[in-house]
Amino acid sequence: METAQSRRQAAPGTFTAFARFVLCGGGVGLASSFAVAALASWVPWVLANALITAVSTLLATELHARFTFGPGGRATWHQHVQSAGSAVAAYGVTCVAMLVLQQLVDAPGAVLTQIVYLSASALAGVARFAVLRLVVFARGRAQAAPGVRTTRPLPAATVRPAELCRAA
Repeated sequence: METAQSRRQAAPGTFTAFARFVLCGGGVGLASSFAVAALASWVPWVLANALITAVSTLLATELHARFTFGPGGRATWHQHVQSAGSAVAAYGVTCVAMLVLQQLVDAPGAVLTQIVYLSASALAGVARFAVLRLVVFARGRAQAAPGVRTTRPLPAATVRPAELCRAA
């Protein structure tokens, strides 16, 4: 009979995790860019971006928990909150990029808008990958890392008060 321990697989390597991140996060991001553009025809762009970012962050966090960073099952609320923090930063990057575009180009076309938005999203995505891998979905890698040594207190017999007095 297989135990839970034997079913647990190691977290994927950095390259594999990044490829999965691009597939999952990039797919959600690409769909989100079209959703933002469509929704922005009815509501202000900033609001459309905020709504789509919130929904896509929930979806992407679940995908990353289940697929990108190893077989971890569903994302916890704590992971959703941490992931949302990195999404807020990504939202800021995309907003700034779009505001800069609006300042530089009087009437940017749909293609230029998508290029700027996707470029800003890609830049923010690389930073999010690092945060998600190293913080949000780390899953105790520090304890399991081979060759990592922790410091231990010296035994009491190693330092004697009498020896300290003689040294002084």
